Amino acid sequence: MCRMARPRKPLLSHDRIVAAASALVDAEGLAAVSTRRLAAELGVSGPSLYNHFRTKDEILEAVADATSAQVDLSMFEAGDGRGWRAALHDWAVAYRAVLTGHPNIVPVLARGPGRRPAGLRLADAVFGGMVAAGWPPAQATRIGALMRYFVMGSALGSFARGFVDDETAYDPADYPHLGQAHLLAERQEEIDEGAFQTGLRALLDGLQAQYDALPERARRSAAHGSTPAKR
Repeated sequence: MCRMARPRKPLLSHDRIVAAASALVDAEGLAAVSTRRLAAELGVSGPSLYNHFRTKDEILEAVADATSAQVDLSMFEAGDGRGWRAALHDWAVAYRAVLTGHPNIVPVLARGPGRRPAGLRLADAVFGGMVAAGWPPAQATRIGALMRYFVMGSALGSFARGFVDDETAYDPADYPHLGQAHLLAERQEEIDEGAFQTGLRALLDGLQAQYDALPERARRSAAHGSTPAKR
């Protein structure tokens, strides 16, 4: 009996293209992605990619959604037991961990979820969790936006690495308070993580104060609504 020869390379698939594009974005940035480059990386002809994606933008949208899919959302599941504050904290930490691992795709994510399934599930989980906790729907929408701005902003770059390690670059005559700025880069992780945690605590403290000021009746009624536009 004659057996069919196995293909020398794995068959092209949606997931294989997204994985290759994600690796390319991580290594070289958004500008490095093109159908020609991806085809070369995958060892296929350029036109074969069009069976899965029509444009570069579609590929980047898929990479963005695959990134969103890595974010833990278990803290918003019914019965998880964490209160809204702990859930927001744990989600923000998990979200930032994913984005700092893939910072080059953040500008695409910053456009909003659009029609991306994982991105929409993320937005739905946060909004639903806040409404279930008693936040009015309009405020729950604002909280989701606020946290997204904060987490994405923290993942876009490093504050500490924004300073060079040359002490002569910061002349005290010009910058009297930056005498130690050249030392920041070597403490990058400590400084950036500390700044994120400080900001996150401040945000949550402010939200807690607003939540505590909500009338009990407003909390109960909010828990029965789930429309972002509702006020």
